[in-house]
Amino acid sequence: MSKLISLRLYFHHSAKGHPTRFWHRVSRPSMARHLLTHAKRAGIEQALLHRVQAGFIRGDRLHHAHVETLHHRFPQCIELIDLESRLREFWQQHGGNLHDVHAVFLPCEIANPA
Repeated sequence: MSKLISLRLYFHHSAKGHPTRFWHRVSRPSMARHLLTHAKRAGIEQALLHRVQAGFIRGDRLHHAHVETLHHRFPQCIELIDLESRLREFWQQHGGNLHDVHAVFLPCEIANPA
């Protein structure tokens, strides 16, 4: 039986997705857009781009959000929630092309209202 899990993907704001068509070779999409688009196509139950106020990814210095601009190394996080088998299949298909993306699988617990 498959369980519900969360796959969190951490990457830099400046990260770009793997080109999948001609126009992507001219102007590659952001990693966030790339991942959200592929998650939607794969039928993932839920996908969220978390708004980060401050943080760092391994080896970087601490960065804070600014109203006008974001540092190119500013961290972003996309969270995908679905059955474990579907998320592992998604990561197996797309993970090879995602350099410098840190993936974390987290088990989920469904709370039933009393």
